Amino acid sequence: MKVLGIMGSPRIKGNTDLLLEETLKGAQSRDAETEKIIVDKLKIAPCKEYLGCFKDGNCVIRDDMDTIYPKLLEADVVIIASPMFFYGLSSQAKALVDRCQALWARKHILKQSLSVPVRRGVFIAVGATKGKRLFEGAVLTVRYFFEAIGVEYADELLIRGVDARGEIKQHPTALADAFELGKRLVQA
Repeated sequence: MKVLGIMGSPRIKGNTDLLLEETLKGAQSRDAETEKIIVDKLKIAPCKEYLGCFKDGNCVIRDDMDTIYPKLLEADVVIIASPMFFYGLSSQAKALVDRCQALWARKHILKQSLSVPVRRGVFIAVGATKGKRLFEGAVLTVRYFFEAIGVEYADELLIRGVDARGEIKQHPTALADAFELGKRLVQA
């Protein structure tokens, strides 16, 4: 089983990264093959809406997304992890999501089958505020992202009230919950 973790935070070793790492460790404990992509280290241009993908399902922009598309389609589990920035995904994560318009076009415009088995997706998010609606917009974005790449929204780990680097280590259950999430993903 292949588990792909997409780390959408610009803060390496921050709260989002620590949660994703624990989730991947949980999956590894069940013998899953894992890979983590650190989006902030990649060159991913924003979608320019050239609509070239409507012709053949491929984005006309050449950058690091060229290596990400196959990974998104080959993974059995896709995890996207992002801090909340203004009640939404980080700009790094959102750029990757937006560039999946090409995969959306394959499915909905060109009517191409992604011909992949049932795959699962997980959303991990951390936000400083304790706002009641903190994750609503991001969850909706991630659900549509998963639908575009042929992944079922299967689980989530959403943590409020955590901001300072490493503060997640003080949360009573967050890291253990992340590890268990990784185990569940592989077990299911």
